[in-house]
Amino acid sequence: MRITVINGTEVKGVTYRLKEIFLQELRDKAEITEFYLPRDCPSFCAGCKTCFLKDEHMCKDAEYIQRIERAMLDADLLVFTTPAYVFHATGAMKAMLDHLGYRWMPHRPAEEMFGKRAVIISQCLGSGAKSAMRDIRDSLSWWGISSVKTCSFKLMSDVKWDNIPGAKRDKMTAKLCGLSHKCLMTDYGRPAHTGIAVKAKFLICRMLQTSLGKADPEYTDFKYWRDKGWTGKVRPWKK
Repeated sequence: MRITVINGTEVKGVTYRLKEIFLQELRDKAEITEFYLPRDCPSFCAGCKTCFLKDEHMCKDAEYIQRIERAMLDADLLVFTTPAYVFHATGAMKAMLDHLGYRWMPHRPAEEMFGKRAVIISQCLGSGAKSAMRDIRDSLSWWGISSVKTCSFKLMSDVKWDNIPGAKRDKMTAKLCGLSHKCLMTDYGRPAHTGIAVKAKFLICRMLQTSLGKADPEYTDFKYWRDKGWTGKVRPWKK
Protein backbone atom coordinates (compact mmCIF):
# COMPACT_ATOMS: atom_id res chain seq x y z
CA MET A 1 0.00 0.00 0.00
CA ARG A 2 1.36 3.42 -0.96
CA ILE A 3 0.17 6.65 0.63
CA THR A 4 0.98 10.21 -0.43
CA VAL A 5 0.33 12.94 2.15
CA ILE A 6 0.06 16.63 1.25
CA ASN A 7 0.35 18.79 4.36
CA GLY A 8 -1.09 22.26 3.90
CA THR A 9 1.30 23.76 6.44
CA GLU A 10 4.77 23.10 7.81
CA VAL A 11 3.63 24.00 11.32
CA LYS A 12 3.56 20.98 13.61
CA GLY A 13 0.46 22.04 15.47
CA VAL A 14 -2.99 20.50 15.96
CA THR A 15 -3.49 19.52 12.30
CA TYR A 16 -0.10 17.80 12.31
CA ARG A 17 -1.01 15.88 15.47
CA LEU A 18 -4.32 14.77 13.95
CA LYS A 19 -2.55 13.55 10.82
CA GLU A 20 0.01 11.64 12.87
CA ILE A 21 -2.76 9.89 14.81
CA PHE A 22 -4.44 8.88 11.54
CA LEU A 23 -1.18 7.52 10.10
CA GLN A 24 -0.06 5.73 13.26
CA GLU A 25 -1.69 2.39 12.41
CA LEU A 26 -0.72 2.69 8.75
CA ARG A 27 3.00 3.37 9.05
CA ASP A 28 4.01 -0.27 9.50
CA LYS A 29 1.80 -1.41 6.64
CA ALA A 30 2.33 1.26 4.01
CA GLU A 31 4.99 3.14 2.11
CA ILE A 32 4.29 6.78 3.00
CA THR A 33 5.54 9.82 1.07
CA GLU A 34 4.90 13.22 2.62
CA PHE A 35 5.06 16.76 1.27
CA TYR A 36 4.95 19.89 3.39
CA LEU A 37 3.71 23.14 1.92
CA PRO A 38 5.02 25.66 1.11
CA ARG A 39 8.44 24.03 1.51
CA ASP A 40 7.83 21.47 -1.25
CA CYS A 41 5.94 23.89 -3.51
CA PRO A 42 7.25 27.34 -2.62
CA SER A 43 5.92 29.43 -5.52
CA PHE A 44 2.50 30.63 -6.59
CA CYS A 45 1.08 29.85 -10.00
CA ALA A 46 1.93 32.83 -12.23
CA GLY A 47 -1.05 32.32 -14.52
CA CYS A 48 1.18 32.09 -17.58
CA LYS A 49 -0.99 29.26 -19.03
CA THR A 50 2.08 27.40 -20.30
CA CYS A 51 0.80 24.15 -18.77
CA PHE A 52 -2.55 24.56 -20.55
CA LEU A 53 -1.36 25.70 -23.96
CA LYS A 54 2.01 23.94 -24.30
CA ASP A 55 3.32 21.41 -21.78
CA GLU A 56 3.14 21.11 -18.00
CA HIS A 57 6.83 20.24 -17.92
CA MET A 58 7.58 23.77 -19.13
CA CYS A 59 6.07 25.33 -15.99
CA LYS A 60 8.53 27.49 -14.07
CA ASP A 61 7.81 25.32 -11.01
CA ALA A 62 7.77 21.96 -12.79
CA GLU A 63 10.54 20.55 -10.59
CA TYR A 64 8.22 20.82 -7.60
CA ILE A 65 4.87 20.11 -9.22
CA GLN A 66 5.93 17.08 -11.22
CA ARG A 67 7.47 15.47 -8.14
CA ILE A 68 4.25 15.92 -6.17
CA GLU A 69 2.05 14.78 -9.03
CA ARG A 70 4.14 11.67 -9.67
CA ALA A 71 3.83 10.67 -6.02
CA MET A 72 0.06 11.15 -6.15
CA LEU A 73 -0.33 9.13 -9.33
CA ASP A 74 1.72 6.27 -7.85
CA ALA A 75 -0.23 6.23 -4.56
CA ASP A 76 -3.13 4.01 -3.57
CA LEU A 77 -4.39 6.58 -1.05
CA LEU A 78 -4.07 10.37 -1.06
CA VAL A 79 -4.20 12.25 2.25
CA PHE A 80 -4.64 16.03 2.41
CA THR A 81 -4.42 18.01 5.63
CA THR A 82 -5.15 21.67 6.24
CA PRO A 83 -6.26 23.87 9.09
CA ALA A 84 -9.00 26.36 8.24
CA TYR A 85 -7.54 29.76 7.44
CA VAL A 86 -10.36 32.37 7.14
CA PHE A 87 -12.83 29.61 6.20
CA HIS A 88 -10.59 28.14 3.50
CA ALA A 89 -7.60 25.87 2.95
CA THR A 90 -4.17 27.38 3.55
CA GLY A 91 -2.73 29.64 0.86
CA ALA A 92 0.06 27.12 0.33
CA MET A 93 -2.46 24.34 -0.35
CA LYS A 94 -4.40 26.57 -2.74
CA ALA A 95 -1.17 27.48 -4.55
CA MET A 96 -0.35 23.80 -5.07
CA LEU A 97 -3.85 23.04 -6.33
CA ASP A 98 -3.67 26.02 -8.72
CA HIS A 99 -0.52 24.55 -10.25
CA LEU A 100 -2.46 21.39 -11.08
CA GLY A 101 -5.24 23.18 -12.93
CA TYR A 102 -4.15 21.49 -16.16
CA ARG A 103 -5.25 18.19 -14.61
CA TRP A 104 -8.84 19.38 -14.28
CA MET A 105 -11.25 17.49 -16.48
CA PRO A 106 -11.81 20.26 -19.07
CA HIS A 107 -8.09 20.00 -19.85
CA ARG A 108 -5.91 16.87 -19.41
CA PRO A 109 -7.03 14.71 -16.47
CA ALA A 110 -4.76 11.81 -15.51
CA GLU A 111 -6.49 8.48 -16.01
CA GLU A 112 -4.75 7.16 -12.88
CA MET A 113 -6.89 9.50 -10.75
CA PHE A 114 -10.15 7.80 -11.74
CA GLY A 115 -10.69 5.08 -9.16
CA LYS A 116 -8.26 6.54 -6.65
CA ARG A 117 -9.18 7.13 -2.99
CA ALA A 118 -8.54 10.16 -0.81
CA VAL A 119 -8.88 11.39 2.78
CA ILE A 120 -9.07 15.04 3.86
CA ILE A 121 -8.33 16.05 7.47
CA SER A 122 -9.04 19.54 8.79
CA GLN A 123 -9.68 21.45 11.99
CA CYS A 124 -10.75 24.93 13.01
CA LEU A 125 -11.16 26.91 16.18
CA GLY A 126 -14.84 27.62 15.54
CA SER A 127 -16.06 27.31 11.95
CA GLY A 128 -14.60 26.90 8.48
CA ALA A 129 -13.31 23.34 8.35
CA LYS A 130 -16.00 22.21 5.89
CA SER A 131 -15.31 25.03 3.45
CA ALA A 132 -11.56 24.44 3.81
CA MET A 133 -12.03 20.80 2.88
CA ARG A 134 -14.31 21.79 0.00
CA ASP A 135 -11.41 23.73 -1.55
CA ILE A 136 -9.54 20.43 -1.82
CA ARG A 137 -12.53 18.25 -2.62
CA ASP A 138 -13.42 20.41 -5.63
CA SER A 139 -10.03 19.70 -7.19
CA LEU A 140 -10.24 15.99 -6.37
CA SER A 141 -13.61 15.70 -8.08
CA TRP A 142 -12.43 17.54 -11.18
CA TRP A 143 -9.33 15.32 -11.26
CA GLY A 144 -11.69 12.32 -11.44
CA ILE A 145 -11.75 11.12 -7.81
CA SER A 146 -15.12 10.12 -6.36
CA SER A 147 -14.08 8.24 -3.21
CA VAL A 148 -13.23 10.98 -0.71
CA LYS A 149 -13.54 10.60 3.07
CA THR A 150 -13.42 13.71 5.24
CA CYS A 151 -12.64 14.15 8.91
CA SER A 152 -12.90 17.55 10.60
CA PHE A 153 -12.97 18.92 14.12
CA LYS A 154 -14.21 22.08 15.81
CA LEU A 155 -11.84 22.71 18.69
CA MET A 156 -13.84 25.50 20.38
CA SER A 157 -11.19 25.72 23.09
CA ASP A 158 -7.58 26.35 22.12
CA VAL A 159 -5.26 26.18 19.13
CA LYS A 160 -2.60 24.31 21.12
CA TRP A 161 -2.86 20.54 21.36
CA ASP A 162 -1.80 20.31 25.02
CA ASN A 163 -4.49 22.80 26.02
CA ILE A 164 -7.34 20.82 24.45
CA PRO A 165 -9.31 18.95 27.15
CA GLY A 166 -8.28 15.31 27.43
CA ALA A 167 -11.78 13.98 26.80
CA LYS A 168 -11.99 15.90 23.52
CA ARG A 169 -8.54 14.67 22.46
CA ASP A 170 -9.69 11.11 23.17
CA LYS A 171 -12.78 11.57 20.97
CA MET A 172 -10.70 12.97 18.13
CA THR A 173 -8.22 10.11 18.44
CA ALA A 174 -11.01 7.51 18.36
CA LYS A 175 -12.55 9.08 15.25
CA LEU A 176 -9.23 9.18 13.42
CA CYS A 177 -8.32 5.64 14.43
CA GLY A 178 -11.70 4.47 13.14
CA LEU A 179 -11.01 6.14 9.79
CA SER A 180 -7.54 4.64 9.71
CA HIS A 181 -9.00 1.18 10.37
CA LYS A 182 -11.43 1.59 7.46
CA CYS A 183 -8.48 2.41 5.21
CA LEU A 184 -6.67 -0.70 6.40
CA MET A 185 -9.70 -2.82 5.52
CA THR A 186 -9.97 -1.39 2.00
CA ASP A 187 -9.04 -3.55 -0.97
CA TYR A 188 -6.71 -1.23 -2.88
CA GLY A 189 -6.29 -3.84 -5.57
CA ARG A 190 -9.71 -2.77 -6.84
CA PRO A 191 -10.33 0.80 -8.06
CA ALA A 192 -12.87 2.85 -6.13
CA HIS A 193 -16.27 3.39 -7.68
CA THR A 194 -16.51 6.38 -10.01
CA GLY A 195 -19.67 8.26 -9.11
CA ILE A 196 -22.28 9.80 -11.36
CA ALA A 197 -21.10 13.37 -10.67
CA VAL A 198 -17.59 12.63 -11.94
CA LYS A 199 -18.96 10.71 -14.93
CA ALA A 200 -21.26 13.61 -15.79
CA LYS A 201 -18.37 16.06 -15.65
CA PHE A 202 -16.35 13.78 -17.92
CA LEU A 203 -19.12 13.47 -20.51
CA ILE A 204 -19.71 17.23 -20.56
CA CYS A 205 -15.98 17.80 -21.04
CA ARG A 206 -15.96 15.15 -23.77
CA MET A 207 -18.56 17.16 -25.69
CA LEU A 208 -16.47 20.29 -25.14
CA GLN A 209 -13.29 18.65 -26.43
CA THR A 210 -15.09 17.20 -29.45
CA SER A 211 -16.32 20.68 -30.34
CA LEU A 212 -12.91 22.27 -29.81
CA GLY A 213 -11.28 19.56 -31.91
CA LYS A 214 -13.51 20.30 -34.85
CA ALA A 215 -12.48 23.95 -34.72
CA ASP A 216 -8.76 23.24 -34.15
CA PRO A 217 -7.51 19.61 -34.50
CA GLU A 218 -4.09 20.70 -33.16
CA TYR A 219 -5.48 22.09 -29.91
CA THR A 220 -3.37 20.62 -27.07
CA ASP A 221 -6.20 19.37 -24.86
CA PHE A 222 -8.16 17.89 -27.76
CA LYS A 223 -5.15 15.93 -28.98
CA TYR A 224 -4.70 14.54 -25.45
CA TRP A 225 -8.33 13.39 -25.29
CA ARG A 226 -8.21 11.98 -28.83
CA ASP A 227 -4.99 10.04 -28.15
CA LYS A 228 -6.52 8.57 -24.98
CA GLY A 229 -9.52 7.44 -27.01
CA TRP A 230 -11.84 9.46 -24.76
CA THR A 231 -13.53 11.27 -27.64
CA GLY A 232 -14.59 7.79 -28.73
CA LYS A 233 -15.84 4.95 -26.54
CA VAL A 234 -12.88 4.63 -24.14
CA ARG A 235 -13.55 5.72 -20.54
CA PRO A 236 -10.81 6.21 -17.90
CA TRP A 237 -12.80 4.45 -15.16
CA LYS A 238 -13.10 1.26 -17.23
CA LYS A 239 -9.76 -0.47 -16.75
